[in-house]
Amino acid sequence: QVQRVESGGGLVQAGGSLRLSCAASGGTSGVYPMGWFRQAPGKEREFVARINWSTDYTYYTDSVKGRFTISRGNAKNTVYLQMNSLKPEDTATYYCALDQNGDCSTYGCYAARPRYAYWGQGTQVTVSS
Repeated sequence: QVQRVESGGGLVQAGGSLRLSCAASGGTSGVYPMGWFRQAPGKEREFVARINWSTDYTYYTDSVKGRFTISRGNAKNTVYLQMNSLKPEDTATYYCALDQNGDCSTYGCYAARPRYAYWGQGTQVTVSS
């Protein structure tokens, strides 16, 4: 069964950096856009970033623009999230998933959680003030 495996989370002070990784566990026949989401305690899982595989176009939620960078690795369906200038409000469990529905370029499309599948178990990021 295809799943994502996230890693790289941890405890960091405000202003610090972390790099999250997401790799495939199991096989898929194609390459797909991939996204990062996060979920803080008591809150809904929210969109963070996305990369369209065919174009390398990237998209971010406003609160992380200029601080986070999503990129893809050499291995198929591997993606990274470089997080700089971390803030306490970035504290959450971070998840990656892939979108088998193809590329899209509007927020209402690429941020829509139901588009994504094969979620991993998540990696915890805690930012202390």
